Amino acid sequence: MDEQNQVREIEVVKYNSSWKKEFMKESKLIEDIMKEEIIKIHHIGSTSIPGIFAKPVIDVLLEVKDINNIDKYNNELSKLGYVSKGEYGISGRRFFLKGVYHRTHHIHVFEIGNLEIEKHLNFRDYMIAHPEEAKMYGELKKELVIKFKHDIDSYCNGRNQFIKDIDRKTYEWLKLKK
Repeated sequence: MDEQNQVREIEVVKYNSSWKKEFMKESKLIEDIMKEEIIKIHHIGSTSIPGIFAKPVIDVLLEVKDINNIDKYNNELSKLGYVSKGEYGISGRRFFLKGVYHRTHHIHVFEIGNLEIEKHLNFRDYMIAHPEEAKMYGELKKELVIKFKHDIDSYCNGRNQFIKDIDRKTYEWLKLKK
């Protein structure tokens, strides 16, 4: 069956130490295409947090010089299997996904200085520094995938309050670290 006739099935799996290698490999491919624009490349999302359950999708965050130049790379990224989704709900972002129903990677592109960069990196760093809360997040995702295996919107909505609580805790944690 081709991807056009399939329903996306959400999967949450045990942490896989190869995710870091997959991130590095994909980052190199992306960098080869967009090297003129990229300032930094970051591994974000649950696959960047050791030990927790995650959707097996590698999230790559790119900090770039000028967000307005990113669309000119759409064709080259499509040769790697990426689909451009534009801002996709977040102003000032360019979002790409690899695999519509059997997704393997996401690329989140933000211009340097965009507050979303700090938000994603701080969330990741907080979760790494607080493995008990990271484990709770992984357990929540396992519960949600049982309830919403074919409903990504409900799955995401089920995580929203937890993520907001972690964002608040992250803010307090960062204030204490200063």
